[in-house]
Amino acid sequence: MIQTIAQPWMWAVFIAFVLGMLLLDVFALGGSRSHKVGVKEAAIWSGVWVSLALLFDLGLWLYLKDTVGTAVADAKAMEFLAGYVIEKSLSVDNVFVFLLIFSHFSVPLQYQRKVLLYGVLGAIVMRIVMILAGVWVVTQFAWVLYLFGVFLLVTGFRMLVSAEKEPDLNANPVLRWSRKLLPFTDNFRAEKFSVVEGGKRLFTPLLLVLILIEISDVIFAVDSIPAIFAITTDPFIVFTSNIFAIMGLRALYFLLADMAERFHLLKFGLAFVLMFVGVKMLIVQWMHIPTAISLLVIGGILVSSIIASLVATRPEHKKH
Repeated sequence: MIQTIAQPWMWAVFIAFVLGMLLLDVFALGGSRSHKVGVKEAAIWSGVWVSLALLFDLGLWLYLKDTVGTAVADAKAMEFLAGYVIEKSLSVDNVFVFLLIFSHFSVPLQYQRKVLLYGVLGAIVMRIVMILAGVWVVTQFAWVLYLFGVFLLVTGFRMLVSAEKEPDLNANPVLRWSRKLLPFTDNFRAEKFSVVEGGKRLFTPLLLVLILIEISDVIFAVDSIPAIFAITTDPFIVFTSNIFAIMGLRALYFLLADMAERFHLLKFGLAFVLMFVGVKMLIVQWMHIPTAISLLVIGGILVSSIIASLVATRPEHKKH
């Protein structure tokens, strides 16, 4: 039996909120039109999404405090915050992948926003399916959490070993299969994914970019969803923390795109986060690590790796 603190109206309100923000982005803010996003705009939107996530957590705490008591409210609010931090931190690795994909195809900045919008929409749909499936599996077969723990340990170790390596996109089997199956133009056609030329439907390289973005979203979900199960199995907490992290992903990308090189050590930090979460899941039968402690450990790892990155790449350091 799936246990959750959420009432049906809470799901409805949250989904309506997400749809409303997407519509605002598309129609009021030009999210689907070619638009070059500057650092200032990205910083503002990143602040907006983080603020909305924290306000949601506060609202959740206030509601639960009045309905089920302070103890449950404290626990669920902390679970959301820890889950959000995990999802947000792991999304940084996705930013690096997005940057690699856009650079490989030389996608103009004004077209990247539309691709990421479609990527977010696809990620939300995939996330709903994967979260519901994951929660059902965990509630039916509790031992699956140990498999998740092993998976995260292995994933973290692999990320640690390959942190300095860049994947060869040309060797990607999906990319090669797409090029063989579909006819593509040699160049972009503005921000279109397909065009009709000479009476024949042709697809632009922007579609290939979108395919790779969606694949990276799936891979991101495969890593991040098991990680949050170390914190909670409540589908509402898992879903809302995931969606808030995803909704802020585009703004985070444009914020970090121009200075990604300064955060190259962050990949090592993310690897240690995955390994810590994996260990937490594996030892839960013998030792329960409180959510607050997990949050402090994860925050400490991330802050340390960010500081180390900034120190290692500061101009004074490079001169020596």
